[in-house]
Amino acid sequence: MLDWESIFATRSSRMKASEIRELLKLLDRPDIISFAGGIPDPALFPAEEFKAAYAGIFGGPTVSAALQYSVSEGYLPLRQWLVGQMAEIGIACEAENILITSGSQQALDYLGKLFLSPNDTALVTWPTYLGALQAFNAYEPTYDQLTTAGNRTPASYRQAATDAGGRVKFAYLSADFSNPTGETVGLEDRNRLIDLADELDIAIIEDGAYQSLRYDGQPVPPILSLEIARKGSIDETRTIYCGSFSKTLAPGLRVGFVVGATPVIRKLVLMKQAADLHSSTINQMAICDVAEKGFDAQVSKIASVYSQRRDSMLTALSTHMPDGTTWTKPEGGMFVWVTLPTGMDGTALLAKSLETAKVAFVPGRAFFADGSGANTLRLSFSCANDAMIEEGISRLGRLVRSEMVALAA
Repeated sequence: MLDWESIFATRSSRMKASEIRELLKLLDRPDIISFAGGIPDPALFPAEEFKAAYAGIFGGPTVSAALQYSVSEGYLPLRQWLVGQMAEIGIACEAENILITSGSQQALDYLGKLFLSPNDTALVTWPTYLGALQAFNAYEPTYDQLTTAGNRTPASYRQAATDAGGRVKFAYLSADFSNPTGETVGLEDRNRLIDLADELDIAIIEDGAYQSLRYDGQPVPPILSLEIARKGSIDETRTIYCGSFSKTLAPGLRVGFVVGATPVIRKLVLMKQAADLHSSTINQMAICDVAEKGFDAQVSKIASVYSQRRDSMLTALSTHMPDGTTWTKPEGGMFVWVTLPTGMDGTALLAKSLETAKVAFVPGRAFFADGSGANTLRLSFSCANDAMIEEGISRLGRLVRSEMVALAA
């Protein structure tokens, strides 16, 4: 047989299966309570609104344009609507500063391709979004730990990158209710990151996938907003903001976007042209229609449901988890991050949990670029009702407690 491995590009060895995508298969097992998939609850999708939007497209004068090739930048009315949305969070921009992508995951892939040469360094948080690591891995980077608390000097980052055979190219982070931890980066740390990026002369990739999903607490301005306020114009900034409609309207339509300085957007448009010409026009038109008519109402609806589920999960963790186990208390998003007692392993715990407790979650190690974080795990509350959360966390708490006893024996 043909030895495919011998003719694959070297970058293919960096492509690994997503533990999360594999765990999503468990959603079809009725005996499993799953806190694994960080996916929206389909019961909350605005299905009737999309039905009306598509009917309007097919029954109106724009149907030919909806089914035809289109510009790579994206559907202009959608980009213009996004200009207004960005202005509401302090990001002053024009349609020319926005590219529509096939989900924000495609944006991360393009940005990895744009910035990373082999052995260049990407600064990422420990832990970070697994999908970002998968997107960047193909471009053969080195990873270094991004600490927004200011306990690393620019010189130390620069020297580590030089020792690895490249240079630092960007810092990537999810600043609001991050996947996987649910934590939010504070205002001081956001400003400190801009200072670091200026000193290193690198880009900042701000993943805003969960930015709309705030349930309580005070909003923090996006990093791009803060930088525009400092420098006067988006075209003077180094922050690139990635957003998505997947968590608010419908993930299956695969509509995301990138907001950034004009030179960056122009390069990304060239990548879009070479990769898939443009994102689905009809899906962009439908997203635009639904967003224009009721985006805020949709966000309010899902925030009301998810905030209740978050509260239920935090209460259940407090009730059922043994001493020595800690967890984050997110102000929004879809995730709670659990740190198990030292010596426990999330991957081993998952194997036992699926066999005995019948509860699924994501082991934390997958989110660490260096493979650390063995005693951590991610729980998602977005698709579990209160009864499932109470029962599932109760089972998981009993399992953790039994594992602690076994470790102490």
